[in-house]
Amino acid sequence: MSEEGGDKTEAPTPKRRQKAAEDGQILRSRDLGAALVVLAGVAWMLFFGPSLIAACRAVMTASFTFSNADVEDFEPFRPLVQAGWRLAPALGSLFAITMLAAILSQAGLGSLTFNTKMLAPKPSKLNPATGLKRILGPQGWIELGKSLFKVVLLGAIGGYMLWKSTRATLGLAQSNLPTALNELGDTFMGILLVMALGLVLIAGFDIPIQIFQLFKKLKMSKQEVKDEHKETEGSPEAKAHMRAKQREMSRRSVRSAVAEAHVILTNPTHFAVALRYDRGRDQVPVVVAKGRGVSALAIRDVAGELKIPILEYPQLARAVYYTSRENQEVRGDLYQAIAVVLAFVFNLNARAGGTAQPPIEVPTSARFDENGVPQA
Repeated sequence: MSEEGGDKTEAPTPKRRQKAAEDGQILRSRDLGAALVVLAGVAWMLFFGPSLIAACRAVMTASFTFSNADVEDFEPFRPLVQAGWRLAPALGSLFAITMLAAILSQAGLGSLTFNTKMLAPKPSKLNPATGLKRILGPQGWIELGKSLFKVVLLGAIGGYMLWKSTRATLGLAQSNLPTALNELGDTFMGILLVMALGLVLIAGFDIPIQIFQLFKKLKMSKQEVKDEHKETEGSPEAKAHMRAKQREMSRRSVRSAVAEAHVILTNPTHFAVALRYDRGRDQVPVVVAKGRGVSALAIRDVAGELKIPILEYPQLARAVYYTSRENQEVRGDLYQAIAVVLAFVFNLNARAGGTAQPPIEVPTSARFDENGVPQA
């Protein structure tokens, strides 16, 4: 396949990643979520388990206890409801902890978003052919391998923990009931904790796999990158058309102002300043128009049409641009330099000759770079 074809060899662009996130293609790890939820459940049992056992004991006590009042006013579910409310704090805390663990599992991957598009029904998910392709494809084999790995690992951990605790468990037959129950509870919690850590280990293998699969899914071909760049930045033809349109608009807006000018100072294309000096109305030179970029090109175009002299004095053009406004007299420390330029222009017009431009000296107080930063 050609390089311009469908070979997806390029890393996804930020726009591609954003579009994928909006479509629900974000980094997910079910194993990480399961590991954190199980760990949260084990932590809950360690801290809140006794309160749940006490609440269950109260429910059982209420179930088997009744008085004469209960016989006369028979409401069998009333004591159960009253005792059942004792379960609410423990079960509520379990629900809150597991929900928080599920949220943190997604936030830890940097993909905590709420996407309403995921709630919309997708007919493609109901297509049996698509589901069969997903099961028998590479993704299906990867999921099968992960499932077998989880079964083997967790089975080995559980079997080892049970074998290790067998002797201690058999010895509980000679202990009293409370002691035996406490020992069994500790053994059970230890097995759960180790198996939860096993889930964390599985998640450690799963996250790099999910990152690789998502990156592979989002990779782009060279043509897709080019098309996206054109869509974002605009094609060269469209950009050239836009610049021409902006230039034409600028030309119309500056035409009347430039028509009064006697000289245009440029830098050579980034800046343009139109100066007027009419001995009958101006005591000092006046800036009738100025611009940079597209506006500067428009000023040059209009000046060329009107046969107004265009002189390249980069330092002087920047000095006038950054120190004067339109329809404002030039700054005093620039009089001498501009007087030399105007004298040259008037003399040139009078003689209609092609003399070289005279050198000028711009005072250090009026020297700027292209960004308007004063130069020493």
